[in-house]
Amino acid sequence: MNSWRPGLLLLALIALLAGCAGQQQLVHEETRLVALAGPPPAPAPWPAFLLPGWQQPHNRIGQVRARPLRGGRERIYVDGARPLIYHATMPFATARGRYVNQVYRVHFPAIPFSLVPFHLSAGRNVGLLVVITFDEQQLPLLVTTVNGCGCYVAIIPTNFLPAAAYPPDWPALSQEVYGETLPARLTFGPGHGRLLVTVRPETHRVQALAGTTAADLASFFLVAARLQPLASLTRLPLGPAGETSFYYQSWPLRGHVKGGVKIWESLLLGLISLDGLVGMDKEYGGSGANPFYTSLKPWNRHASDMNDFPRFLIFHGWRL
Repeated sequence: MNSWRPGLLLLALIALLAGCAGQQQLVHEETRLVALAGPPPAPAPWPAFLLPGWQQPHNRIGQVRARPLRGGRERIYVDGARPLIYHATMPFATARGRYVNQVYRVHFPAIPFSLVPFHLSAGRNVGLLVVITFDEQQLPLLVTTVNGCGCYVAIIPTNFLPAAAYPPDWPALSQEVYGETLPARLTFGPGHGRLLVTVRPETHRVQALAGTTAADLASFFLVAARLQPLASLTRLPLGPAGETSFYYQSWPLRGHVKGGVKIWESLLLGLISLDGLVGMDKEYGGSGANPFYTSLKPWNRHASDMNDFPRFLIFHGWRL
């Protein structure tokens, strides 16, 4: 009856080691603020990404690109020299109202392999999603951040969300997300300002979130990023070969990011999650054939799937 306990203890130990490693004080020579170069695609706030450690290519947000190889093969990679943010608008409805998610997805070339500190999620083509939920009055209600594998999900309410929509016993000041301390609430002023997303170097975890203004961001060294539709990730130019997708198209890898195998996560968490591909980045907002689950427990795979956002919110205790 208690056969599951060793697995959960192992998972807790892994999370503790990765979290403690991520919290070590790091010294970085450079920091860049990556923000949209053109007019915003949606109501404010829209995110700007603060990236310490910019001197290391793997810490840069880039464009997903494809290159044909001999024998009909291809190489999918993230070009950090071309900053780019992918965006989509995704409406949804619940019994209480109609809402719109503004989805922003970014990718990094890699999380480098490291034993000290231990990088559990080491691998290529890793991503990060920021989802801002608006009501029919275009007021931002929730900010959801999650890594491209469905890991480390955090949901933060704003000052516009009614108290009745909160989960029971929601903390007053901060929340712990697998070793990172994030705010329990975000405050946006008139015009709704900007959302500053600070990304921890190496692991590309969300390290901090804050509502801010364009004036407050002026002190950072800006790197302008272009915007492309999220759907363009399924139509990457491949030279004379035509187009290809960022995601595998056939079983058993269907819906996972090409080149995104996470060796350590597969070895250490595959049995616990009953998913040998655990940790690989996935498509979000596509066919939904591959659940974008946010809970490692196999019995929660579909209830925690962000592709069904109303059910995802209910699973995590929110009442929109």
